[in-house]
Amino acid sequence: MKVLLIEDEPQISKNIEEFLKQNTFSVDTAWDWEIWFNLAKSSNPYDIIILDLMLPKKDGISICKDLRKLDIKTPIIMLTAKDTIDNKIEWLDSGADDYIVKPFSLRELLSRINSIIRRSYDNLEDWTKLSVWDLILDTKSKKVTRGWMDIILSKKHFQILELLMRNKWKVISKQEIEEQLWDMNAELWSDVVRSHIQIIRSKVDKDFPVKLIKTAHSMWYSISED
Repeated sequence: MKVLLIEDEPQISKNIEEFLKQNTFSVDTAWDWEIWFNLAKSSNPYDIIILDLMLPKKDGISICKDLRKLDIKTPIIMLTAKDTIDNKIEWLDSGADDYIVKPFSLRELLSRINSIIRRSYDNLEDWTKLSVWDLILDTKSKKVTRGWMDIILSKKHFQILELLMRNKWKVISKQEIEEQLWDMNAELWSDVVRSHIQIIRSKVDKDFPVKLIKTAHSMWYSISED
């Protein structure tokens, strides 16, 4: 899952970014509102935008309204120090999906993010448990099994496998994986995705007759039982 964090307080931004990364999110941040805005309306969509209300040059409500005018439907959580009924009505009327009042618990923020993402799924199990053939990935317990075998993956390998499984039957490019799962400022070597896929395949497919992870020209990836 990919998050765009729009927060100009360096320490708050750093705390949120580090916490979300620990919970398998990829996070992009920027310090100029025009960069934030261009990222928010980029062709590679985010799963969540976390938007501070009080920003230099332009306030969060105006940014939220501008995004909605462009028909950008990415869920937005507003961060604010204000807490009146009129404020809450204004935030929600601007197009925000939720808000959280400072100071707040990072665990509460994570809970609100997960709650919003789950709404796009028919039920909780569709969100927390993914399966392809006999491969099961549980996003809640961070557990991966195939048949009766537990598969131990690093955080990044788990993220890549989750991305593939959420898009099963679809072909995903190397570039899409990089954009979805690495921060925009990350320095990546050319074979980083291929190297990770090879490790994942060695754990997920090696000991099983049905191979699930497919590769084309080291540039395109998919997962299916066919």
